[in-house]
Amino acid sequence: MTPSATMQFTAAARVLAHSAAECGLVVPGFRSPPRIVGVNRTIRRSRTGEGGVVAVRLLDRPLAVILGDMIEGVIVINQLAPAQADQVRTFLWRAMSEFAAEEPGARRVA
Repeated sequence: MTPSATMQFTAAARVLAHSAAECGLVVPGFRSPPRIVGVNRTIRRSRTGEGGVVAVRLLDRPLAVILGDMIEGVIVINQLAPAQADQVRTFLWRAMSEFAAEEPGARRVA
């Protein structure tokens, strides 16, 4: 993972956390890479059932795919019903689209 990839991931996590909190959702922790070798995303719930950690592989993946994994992690951690998940997903993608448009060189994380 390059410093640039780490900075993009960290900045995206901040924006996503802020946006999820605006929706009244539990904000998971975000980390990279996943502990399981060979997977792109893992989700680990906390023992209390509230919150958890979304781990995403960054290397050689487009930023949009990474952001999608992070958004889906928020949906899963919050155990949203399909209709609410769709509304929240749309809201989070809008926030992430604005973020990605601002990021220079956001095509692929190296």
